Parts: sequence; structure tokens; C-alpha cells
Amino acid sequence: MSSPDLDTAGFETISLHNGPLRFTALAAGDPVNHRGTVLLLHGFPDTAHSFRNQLLALADAGYRAIAPMMRGYEPDSQPADGDYSLPALCSDVVAWLDQLDVPTVHLVGHDWGAAVAYVVGAAHPERFTTITALAIPPLTRIPGALRHVPRQLLLSWYMTWFQLPVIAERSVSAKHLWLLERLWRRWSPGLEVDAVDWERVRASFEQPGVVTGALGYYRQNATPLILLGVRRTAAMQNSVVAAPTLIVNGTADGCMDRRLFVHTIDEADFPAGVTHVELEGVGHFLQLERPGEIADLILDHIDSSA
Repeated sequence: MSSPDLDTAGFETISLHNGPLRFTALAAGDPVNHRGTVLLLHGFPDTAHSFRNQLLALADAGYRAIAPMMRGYEPDSQPADGDYSLPALCSDVVAWLDQLDVPTVHLVGHDWGAAVAYVVGAAHPERFTTITALAIPPLTRIPGALRHVPRQLLLSWYMTWFQLPVIAERSVSAKHLWLLERLWRRWSPGLEVDAVDWERVRASFEQPGVVTGALGYYRQNATPLILLGVRRTAAMQNSVVAAPTLIVNGTADGCMDRRLFVHTIDEADFPAGVTHVELEGVGHFLQLERPGEIADLILDHIDSSA
């Protein structure tokens, strides 16, 4: 089963896989004659459709752009063993590249998609030409940064809430989406939420197993012990991202304190270079708030590495 109404005029709908798991993806641009492939990974609570403007801009610039639904956001991509760890999410990305028969891609991630981009970029440096991370600072240095930015623990209250069985599921279920809507509005206070975007999120979370899958990201990768650095996961061991990296955040982000980026971006972790751009007055969902500007930043970053 694929996400309802994911296909949109102007896009192809393709199927990606990792073993038995199947993922619906939006694609734009010539599949044969192009300047390179760009893979865009969405976050929580979101869908591949939030990259629609960037997909079209990348295709217009001559790239093949693909935005898959992430693991768990469709019944067919929910693993039998319930594995939503970052290494498992990274294995999806590598499997997609193998299926697409592309040796290297430009990788763009937002929110959890950005977290995956950092980790898979460090684990498989040979597969990525550039990396762009939206709204999330480098993962491995977040525990240390929290000592300087304790306010982030308050902003991340929902991560602790998501650890609660049953109660958390009910609060983000399709019947009770008040928490998801509250997070969207708090994280991007200046964003006028498009009805189509919100309905796509609702449609995704109405599917069987999606709520548990989406919460699995937090339960396996963002427990209080992990956030505080008491427990170090395998995904947190390698901080070096070999590809040229662009990190973008907004000053009005109600999810991630802007000061985290100051304390987590270390040039030593990015031997090919790192560029940090902070957008004034922009919240967490940068690709929706400033679609054209984000597309331009991605394209400039990709083109500068050519």
C-alpha cells in the first residue's frame, strides 16, 4: 500500500525498496539525461510532498530529484522487527542508491532526514557528493552542546512524551492530531499551514502502523539518555562527514534552539568544508516557508562542488 494521493501533477511516482520494504517516492527530472541525482529525505511529522517545490526547481536546473517516503510512513515500509534505528534508516538510503544504480548522489535532509544524512554521510562517504542538512545540527555533538543550551531540553519535551507507550500513540493518532498540529505551529510560528500539506500528513498518519513507526524514530534514537550523552549509540560514534556540507537553520525555529548550531558545527568534522546559513525569521519547516530560497541554497551548494 502506498501513501494516499502522494502522486501529484508534474511528478512521477516511483517505488524504491530495501529487501522486503517498499517506499513510494516522488521524482522529477529526466531519469536518463541529467546532471546528477539529488535525494531528499523528509522528517517528522511530514511527507515527501513537502519537498515539491525543491523537486521542481532541481529538475528545472537539470537534475534528477527524488523524495521518498521514509521508513514507517507507509504500511509497506514498516519492518517486521520494528527497527527504526539510524543505522537501519541509513541502510534504506544505501539500498535506494543501489537500486537506482547511481554510485553517488547529492543528499538533502530535513529534520529526521537531516539526522540520517549526517549519519549515512559519515558511514558511507564514497556515496555522497554533497550533503545539505535543514533545521538539525550535527548529531554527535548535541549532547555536549546541551550543557551550553539547556533551553533545548525544554523545547524537546515532546521527545520524552513520545517514550510513553499508548498515551503517545493516542496523542498523535489520526483521530487526535492535536499534538501534531500544535508542533507544526510551534515549530514554524510564521508558517501559514497549507491545507494540502496538512491533509497529506493526516492521510499518512491514518495508515496502519504509521504512528508507531514515526514514534519509533524517537524511541530508538532520541531517548533522554541518548540526548544527554549517557548512552552512546553506534550511529553517534563517527562525526566526520567527508562530503562538502551545507547546514541551514532559521532564527524562529521553535523546535531547535539556534544556539545549538554554534556549539555543534566543528570544521574538523567536515574536512571537505562546511557552510552554515541562518535565515532570519524562519522556523523549522524551511522548505515550506522559503521554498525558493531553500531551492537556491541547495542548487548553489551542489553547483559549487561540481
